[in-house]
Amino acid sequence: MKELTIEISKELLHKNMQNVNLRRHCYAVGKTLRAFHDYYVLNGVKKEGMDLGNLTTDQWEIVGILHDSDWELTTNDPNNHTIMLLDWLKEYNAPDELLNVFRSHNTRHTHLRELKTLLEWTLECCDELTGFIVAVALVQPDKKLSSVTLESVLKKFKQKEFARAVDRSQIAQCEEKLGIVLTDFVGVALKAMQDNSDLMGL
Repeated sequence: MKELTIEISKELLHKNMQNVNLRRHCYAVGKTLRAFHDYYVLNGVKKEGMDLGNLTTDQWEIVGILHDSDWELTTNDPNNHTIMLLDWLKEYNAPDELLNVFRSHNTRHTHLRELKTLLEWTLECCDELTGFIVAVALVQPDKKLSSVTLESVLKKFKQKEFARAVDRSQIAQCEEKLGIVLTDFVGVALKAMQDNSDLMGL
């Protein structure tokens, strides 16, 4: 079986997703998850009963790259979102721990697996956040991530009329589910996106 590398994951993403902005979302989540893996290594896992698991930093990034890779093909069939992706991955050597993240990602529709692990909850909390940070960048005069500050994200977060479609409660779960205060959680994600702004076109 073929190894599931970052490059292979990008190829899968590009093959199945043509929308550039959706691809950039997947890159953003990938780089953010990678940053959180490093954060947990350096700072320890905050939530009792959770651990880092056995996946590598690269595999955390792969999860982000692929988590919505079938979204374009399943937009009108939400019950099949992630099911299609899991089918694609049958020909790759992907550990069950990684596949379980996808099984839990769309659990409201697929009911395959409840969210349990550190990685699963980190994806759940940062998924919407990356889009929110992009929205904050787009209202900057230069539309650049480098102009976004932690304070500006937190200020917009409180303004319910801004980026109304973003589920703020999903992001705020970081405090209960991961033991990370919102300010720190946003800070890690923002820095990860700023450090890889070229991938996001911002």
